[in-house]
Amino acid sequence: MSTWVIAALRKQTFFSLHELNQAMREKLREFNNKPFQKKQGSRKSEFLENEKDYLLPLPATPYELASWKIAAVMFNSHISVDKQNYSVPFEYIKQKAEVRMTKSTIEVFYGGNRICSHPRLHGRSNQYSTVSEHMPENQQKYVEWTSERFVSWAERIGENTTVVIKHLLSYHKVPQQGYKTCMALLKLGDKYSVIRLEAACKKALFYTSTPSFKNIQTILANGQDKLSDEPVRKTPSVEYSFTRGADYYDRRG
Repeated sequence: MSTWVIAALRKQTFFSLHELNQAMREKLREFNNKPFQKKQGSRKSEFLENEKDYLLPLPATPYELASWKIAAVMFNSHISVDKQNYSVPFEYIKQKAEVRMTKSTIEVFYGGNRICSHPRLHGRSNQYSTVSEHMPENQQKYVEWTSERFVSWAERIGENTTVVIKHLLSYHKVPQQGYKTCMALLKLGDKYSVIRLEAACKKALFYTSTPSFKNIQTILANGQDKLSDEPVRKTPSVEYSFTRGADYYDRRG
Protein backbone atom coordinates (compact mmCIF):
# COMPACT_ATOMS: atom_id res chain seq x y z
CA MET A 1 0.00 0.00 0.00
CA SER A 2 2.69 2.53 0.97
CA THR A 3 4.60 1.77 -2.25
CA TRP A 4 1.48 2.39 -4.35
CA VAL A 5 0.73 5.72 -2.59
CA ILE A 6 4.32 6.95 -2.86
CA ALA A 7 4.49 5.99 -6.53
CA ALA A 8 1.23 7.83 -7.25
CA LEU A 9 2.53 11.03 -5.64
CA ARG A 10 6.17 10.89 -6.72
CA LYS A 11 5.85 13.55 -9.45
CA GLN A 12 3.87 16.05 -7.38
CA THR A 13 5.38 18.94 -5.41
CA PHE A 14 4.05 19.88 -1.97
CA PHE A 15 4.68 23.11 -0.09
CA SER A 16 3.43 22.11 3.38
CA LEU A 17 3.03 19.03 5.54
CA HIS A 18 -0.72 19.61 5.66
CA GLU A 19 -0.89 19.58 1.85
CA LEU A 20 1.09 16.34 1.70
CA ASN A 21 -1.09 14.63 4.33
CA GLN A 22 -4.24 15.63 2.47
CA ALA A 23 -2.95 14.14 -0.80
CA MET A 24 -1.94 10.92 1.00
CA ARG A 25 -5.41 10.56 2.55
CA GLU A 26 -7.02 10.90 -0.87
CA LYS A 27 -4.71 8.28 -2.40
CA LEU A 28 -5.26 5.94 0.53
CA ARG A 29 -9.04 6.23 0.06
CA GLU A 30 -8.58 5.49 -3.64
CA PHE A 31 -6.39 2.49 -2.85
CA ASN A 32 -8.91 0.99 -0.40
CA ASN A 33 -11.80 1.38 -2.90
CA LYS A 34 -9.80 -0.14 -5.75
CA PRO A 35 -11.36 -3.52 -6.82
CA PHE A 36 -9.43 -6.72 -6.18
CA GLN A 37 -7.93 -8.32 -9.29
CA LYS A 38 -8.77 -11.96 -8.52
CA LYS A 39 -11.96 -11.75 -6.44
CA GLN A 40 -15.05 -9.65 -5.85
CA GLY A 41 -15.00 -6.51 -3.77
CA SER A 42 -12.29 -4.19 -2.45
CA ARG A 43 -10.29 -3.69 0.71
CA LYS A 44 -12.95 -1.35 2.06
CA SER A 45 -15.84 -3.79 1.38
CA GLU A 46 -13.81 -6.64 2.91
CA PHE A 47 -13.30 -4.59 6.05
CA LEU A 48 -16.98 -3.59 6.34
CA GLU A 49 -18.36 -7.09 5.73
CA ASN A 50 -15.86 -9.35 7.54
CA GLU A 51 -13.63 -7.39 9.93
CA LYS A 52 -15.34 -4.35 11.40
CA ASP A 53 -17.62 -6.24 13.80
CA TYR A 54 -14.62 -7.93 15.45
CA LEU A 55 -12.77 -4.74 16.30
CA LEU A 56 -12.25 -3.97 20.00
CA PRO A 57 -12.60 -0.44 21.39
CA LEU A 58 -9.42 1.59 21.72
CA PRO A 59 -7.98 1.97 25.24
CA ALA A 60 -9.31 4.90 27.27
CA THR A 61 -5.78 6.27 27.60
CA PRO A 62 -2.99 6.30 25.01
CA TYR A 63 -0.36 3.58 25.24
CA GLU A 64 2.74 4.52 27.22
CA LEU A 65 6.17 2.97 27.04
CA ALA A 66 7.08 1.22 30.28
CA SER A 67 10.27 0.21 32.04
CA TRP A 68 10.71 -2.30 34.88
CA LYS A 69 12.82 -2.54 38.02
CA ILE A 70 13.07 -4.61 41.19
CA ALA A 71 12.44 -2.72 44.44
CA ALA A 72 12.52 -3.87 48.06
CA VAL A 73 9.54 -2.99 50.23
CA MET A 74 11.01 -1.00 53.11
CA PHE A 75 10.11 -1.17 56.79
CA ASN A 76 7.77 1.81 56.35
CA SER A 77 5.65 -0.08 53.76
CA HIS A 78 7.01 1.96 50.84
CA ILE A 79 9.21 1.36 47.82
CA SER A 80 11.53 3.96 46.37
CA VAL A 81 11.44 4.73 42.63
CA ASP A 82 13.60 7.54 41.23
CA LYS A 83 13.85 9.18 44.67
CA GLN A 84 10.06 9.12 45.16
CA ASN A 85 8.17 6.86 47.59
CA TYR A 86 5.04 4.75 47.01
CA SER A 87 3.15 2.69 49.59
CA VAL A 88 2.71 -1.07 49.28
CA PRO A 89 0.43 -3.32 51.43
CA PHE A 90 2.28 -3.96 54.69
CA GLU A 91 2.27 -7.76 54.32
CA TYR A 92 4.95 -7.35 51.64
CA ILE A 93 7.44 -5.58 53.95
CA LYS A 94 11.00 -6.88 53.35
CA GLN A 95 9.91 -8.56 50.08
CA LYS A 96 11.23 -7.71 46.63
CA ALA A 97 8.58 -6.56 44.16
CA GLU A 98 8.55 -5.85 40.43
CA VAL A 99 7.74 -2.28 39.51
CA ARG A 100 6.31 -1.21 36.15
CA MET A 101 6.99 2.46 35.47
CA THR A 102 5.39 4.71 32.87
CA LYS A 103 5.35 8.50 32.62
CA SER A 104 2.06 8.69 34.52
CA THR A 105 1.77 5.49 36.59
CA ILE A 106 3.67 3.26 39.02
CA GLU A 107 2.40 -0.34 39.25
CA VAL A 108 3.75 -2.85 41.76
CA PHE A 109 3.66 -6.61 41.13
CA TYR A 110 4.47 -9.57 43.37
CA GLY A 111 4.41 -13.16 42.17
CA GLY A 112 3.00 -12.02 38.83
CA ASN A 113 0.00 -10.28 40.46
CA ARG A 114 -0.50 -6.53 40.64
CA ILE A 115 -0.74 -5.56 44.31
CA CYS A 116 -1.10 -1.77 43.96
CA SER A 117 -0.65 1.24 41.70
CA HIS A 118 -0.06 4.98 42.13
CA PRO A 119 -0.05 8.08 39.95
CA ARG A 120 3.62 8.80 39.33
CA LEU A 121 5.13 11.62 41.39
CA HIS A 122 7.13 14.36 39.70
CA GLY A 123 9.01 17.40 40.95
CA ARG A 124 11.00 17.64 44.19
CA SER A 125 12.63 14.48 45.52
CA ASN A 126 11.45 12.34 48.45
CA GLN A 127 7.71 12.90 48.06
CA TYR A 128 5.30 10.24 49.31
CA SER A 129 2.22 8.69 47.73
CA THR A 130 0.60 6.79 50.61
CA VAL A 131 -2.61 4.78 50.77
CA SER A 132 -3.66 4.56 54.43
CA GLU A 133 -4.95 0.99 53.99
CA HIS A 134 -1.42 -0.10 53.06
CA MET A 135 -0.05 0.80 56.51
CA PRO A 136 -0.02 -1.85 59.28
CA GLU A 137 -2.67 -1.49 61.99
CA ASN A 138 -0.41 -2.90 64.70
CA GLN A 139 2.95 -1.17 64.39
CA GLN A 140 4.63 -3.30 67.07
CA LYS A 141 3.67 -6.51 65.29
CA TYR A 142 4.66 -5.66 61.73
CA VAL A 143 7.24 -2.91 61.96
CA GLU A 144 10.41 -3.06 64.02
CA TRP A 145 10.63 0.72 64.42
CA THR A 146 7.99 2.95 65.99
CA SER A 147 7.75 6.63 66.83
CA GLU A 148 8.02 5.80 70.54
CA ARG A 149 11.25 3.85 70.05
CA PHE A 150 12.85 6.69 68.10
CA VAL A 151 11.94 9.16 70.85
CA SER A 152 13.26 6.75 73.48
CA TRP A 153 16.58 6.36 71.65
CA ALA A 154 16.85 10.13 71.27
CA GLU A 155 16.21 10.69 74.98
CA ARG A 156 19.29 8.59 75.78
CA ILE A 157 21.38 11.06 73.76
CA GLY A 158 19.97 14.35 75.02
CA GLU A 159 17.10 16.78 75.13
CA ASN A 160 18.08 18.61 71.92
CA THR A 161 18.26 15.38 69.93
CA THR A 162 14.84 14.47 71.34
CA VAL A 163 13.36 17.77 70.15
CA VAL A 164 14.75 17.23 66.65
CA ILE A 165 13.46 13.63 66.44
CA LYS A 166 9.97 14.70 67.55
CA HIS A 167 10.00 17.43 64.90
CA LEU A 168 11.02 14.99 62.15
CA LEU A 169 8.24 12.59 63.17
CA SER A 170 5.56 15.29 63.30
CA TYR A 171 6.65 16.77 59.96
CA HIS A 172 5.02 13.92 58.00
CA LYS A 173 1.29 13.20 57.73
CA VAL A 174 2.08 9.51 58.23
CA PRO A 175 4.75 9.06 60.99
CA GLN A 176 6.31 6.06 59.24
CA GLN A 177 7.42 8.38 56.47
CA GLY A 178 9.86 10.01 58.89
CA TYR A 179 11.42 6.78 60.19
CA LYS A 180 14.13 6.63 57.54
CA THR A 181 15.25 10.19 58.29
CA CYS A 182 15.15 9.58 62.06
CA MET A 183 17.33 6.49 61.76
CA ALA A 184 19.80 8.34 59.53
CA LEU A 185 19.99 11.13 62.12
CA LEU A 186 20.63 8.73 65.01
CA LYS A 187 23.30 6.93 63.00
CA LEU A 188 25.23 10.20 62.87
CA GLY A 189 25.91 9.48 66.55
CA ASP A 190 27.79 6.33 65.53
CA LYS A 191 29.87 8.27 63.03
CA TYR A 192 30.63 11.41 65.05
CA SER A 193 29.73 10.37 68.68
CA VAL A 194 26.49 10.99 70.54
CA ILE A 195 28.05 13.96 72.34
CA ARG A 196 28.71 15.74 69.05
CA LEU A 197 25.26 14.77 67.73
CA GLU A 198 23.60 16.38 70.75
CA ALA A 199 25.76 19.48 70.29
CA ALA A 200 24.87 19.65 66.59
CA CYS A 201 21.15 19.40 67.37
CA LYS A 202 21.54 22.20 69.92
CA LYS A 203 23.38 24.29 67.32
CA ALA A 204 20.64 23.68 64.72
CA LEU A 205 17.87 24.58 67.19
CA PHE A 206 19.73 27.79 68.03
CA TYR A 207 19.18 28.96 64.45
CA THR A 208 15.80 27.40 63.55
CA SER A 209 12.84 25.71 65.23
CA THR A 210 12.42 23.38 62.23
CA PRO A 211 15.82 21.75 61.67
CA SER A 212 16.34 19.15 58.97
CA PHE A 213 18.61 16.12 58.77
CA LYS A 214 20.71 17.98 56.20
CA ASN A 215 21.20 20.92 58.59
CA ILE A 216 22.62 18.69 61.32
CA GLN A 217 24.70 16.59 58.93
CA THR A 218 26.32 19.76 57.58
CA ILE A 219 27.02 21.08 61.09
CA LEU A 220 28.81 17.85 62.02
CA ALA A 221 30.72 17.59 58.74
CA ASN A 222 32.02 21.15 59.10
CA GLY A 223 32.74 20.88 62.82
CA GLN A 224 30.37 23.74 63.63
CA ASP A 225 29.09 21.85 66.67
CA LYS A 226 32.46 22.55 68.32
CA LEU A 227 32.03 26.31 68.03
CA SER A 228 30.32 28.41 70.68
CA ASP A 229 27.13 30.32 69.93
CA GLU A 230 28.12 33.12 72.31
CA PRO A 231 28.87 36.46 70.61
CA VAL A 232 32.55 37.25 70.27
CA ARG A 233 33.70 39.73 72.90
CA LYS A 234 36.04 42.53 71.92
CA THR A 235 39.45 42.53 73.61
CA PRO A 236 39.65 45.53 75.95
CA SER A 237 42.17 48.17 74.94
CA VAL A 238 45.48 48.03 76.80
CA GLU A 239 46.40 51.05 78.84
CA TYR A 240 50.12 51.78 78.81
CA SER A 241 51.94 53.65 81.66
CA PHE A 242 54.74 56.11 80.98
CA THR A 243 57.90 54.25 80.13
CA ARG A 244 60.13 56.49 82.21
CA GLY A 245 57.51 57.38 84.77
CA ALA A 246 55.50 60.58 85.17
CA ASP A 247 58.10 62.09 87.54
CA TYR A 248 60.71 62.04 84.78
CA TYR A 249 58.69 64.38 82.56
CA ASP A 250 57.89 66.67 85.51
CA ARG A 251 61.59 67.00 86.31
CA ARG A 252 62.43 68.03 82.74
CA GLY A 253 60.11 70.93 83.03
